[in-house]
Amino acid sequence: MIANFQQFVAAFPDWLQWVAIVLISAVPFVESYLGSVIGIVIGVNPVVATIAAIAGNIASMLAVVLVVGAVRKRAGRRGDGSVPSPKRARVRQLFERFGVPGVSLFGHPTQISSAAMIGFGAPRRAVIAWQCVSITLWGAIVATLATVGESALAH
Repeated sequence: MIANFQQFVAAFPDWLQWVAIVLISAVPFVESYLGSVIGIVIGVNPVVATIAAIAGNIASMLAVVLVVGAVRKRAGRRGDGSVPSPKRARVRQLFERFGVPGVSLFGHPTQISSAAMIGFGAPRRAVIAWQCVSITLWGAIVATLATVGESALAH
């Protein structure tokens, strides 16, 4: 799968590869951290790759938050009475223990954790703000590690 994303980005002209990184970073599980690494590995400037990956991840997270928020508002706050799956129960437990900041910083992928938090009733502004912090932080950390690793391998 990663090789396919690398080929996708590499197929774009050099000056447009940042657009491809934005697009792949909108995909859950690729996000800002893997999107920036893919860009760096194929030779995109690390700063450009990181900014593009962060932008793509934030755009998809915003879309999810706005759609889920609108659906939740339209449906009302009533539950359907079903028993939650074990994964949903675990996310709920983490949400209750660590709140929006904790789930945002450690609950990846961001699109899924964003939808879960909105579903649990977290304020959209808090989810958006903390997810932006998380996406930026994780994207920058992983991009830095990828840049240092690539530099070390080159020497």
